[in-house]
Amino acid sequence: MDFLPDFQAMGIGGATFAMFVMLMVLLLTGMPLAFVTLLVALIFALGWFGPMAVPLITSRIFSFVNSFVFVSVPMFVLMAAILDRSGIARDLFDAMKVLAGRIRGGVAIQTLLVAVVLAAMSGIIGGEVILLGLLALPQMLRLGYDRNLAIGVCCAGGALGTMVPPSIVLIIYGLTANVSVGDLFSAAFVPGLMLAGFYAAYILIRAYMNPALAPVAEPEDMTRGEKLRLLKGLFLPILVVVFVLGSIYGGIASVTEASAIGVIGVTLSTIIRGEFSVELLIGAAKQTLRTVGMIVWIGIGASALVGVFNLMGGINFVSNLITGISDNPTVVILFMMLILFVLGMFLDWVGIALLCMPIFVPIVKQMGYDPVWFGVVFAMNMQVSFLSPPFGPAAFYLKSVAPPDISLGDIFRSLLPFIGMQILAVAVLIAFPAITGH
Repeated sequence: MDFLPDFQAMGIGGATFAMFVMLMVLLLTGMPLAFVTLLVALIFALGWFGPMAVPLITSRIFSFVNSFVFVSVPMFVLMAAILDRSGIARDLFDAMKVLAGRIRGGVAIQTLLVAVVLAAMSGIIGGEVILLGLLALPQMLRLGYDRNLAIGVCCAGGALGTMVPPSIVLIIYGLTANVSVGDLFSAAFVPGLMLAGFYAAYILIRAYMNPALAPVAEPEDMTRGEKLRLLKGLFLPILVVVFVLGSIYGGIASVTEASAIGVIGVTLSTIIRGEFSVELLIGAAKQTLRTVGMIVWIGIGASALVGVFNLMGGINFVSNLITGISDNPTVVILFMMLILFVLGMFLDWVGIALLCMPIFVPIVKQMGYDPVWFGVVFAMNMQVSFLSPPFGPAAFYLKSVAPPDISLGDIFRSLLPFIGMQILAVAVLIAFPAITGH
């Protein structure tokens, strides 16, 4: 191992800096985060401990992938993939016409309601943003809605999947922080609805202050029978949500069991609607494998890196650095939020959770804060990362289905007010932790 520098001679401070620089340089080459973290973990394990350290990496990886709760991740992803391929979301959108009524900004509110129900069904943002971009964006643009408002509602509404249970973000946080995922779901429910409420208030205030931004849709003269037919589109999605979340909150099923109930519920819905086919199932399974494969590989790489860094004494070093910033715990929490906000501009949320939470959560506990509350604040912060430039994934998802005249720049500009509301929601959760019930 003579070709490797002697990291021990640098001391933990120098080695931490070297690790950070190596991570950044390798990420800038375009190499996937999973392989970057694995490579850096291997280099530092060999350079600090020698060849005997390699089994330590494999034991860390095994403990990550061996978690029973992790089984719920592919289940919820499969739910979302089946939803993507069925007409459930389209019927849900049509049914919301009846509920949104003839209020100004009604289609935007309707889009937001659909986003909340879809978030409570699957918790995967990519599919949601694309569905809303296909269903709601053309309709709002056709009605003469302000383009920025229409884009913002589709992106920000679609990103609610990270906040509203059953959120994959909360599941990964629970795994990393060793916190009950059921407790996280209970704690995140009200904050998720609070954020959706902020969006709804913003839409209504802007629509009534400037009626030209959100014209009232031409009233459709629907008979009671037509309204009932449309409202039937709400029945199956709401039933799935009640079964999944009700079984968790009621203590009937664990999160893993509830995820299986969700898959059965969505599959039965497609059978009842006459949409089920072998092609649909195979396509959904392939999409699930792609998504979960990415999450697992990032998890493996991040677990290996954090494990090596911990054995080097790096986690204690960084903890002392962060807590040394101020004696005021709130300032320390705000500094953590700033770190997460900056990382969210460049890294995937899975990587951020797995790299940062093993360092942040012990500090949070040490300062006397509840890790469940911190998990909800973290999920709210990750909302921002989905929308913030230059790599906000929600913007790229929407761009893939938006009309050609809408550029990425237009989308990011449209998201600025919604990013502001997300930051406000983070501030509210920090100022009033009781909102989470913890």
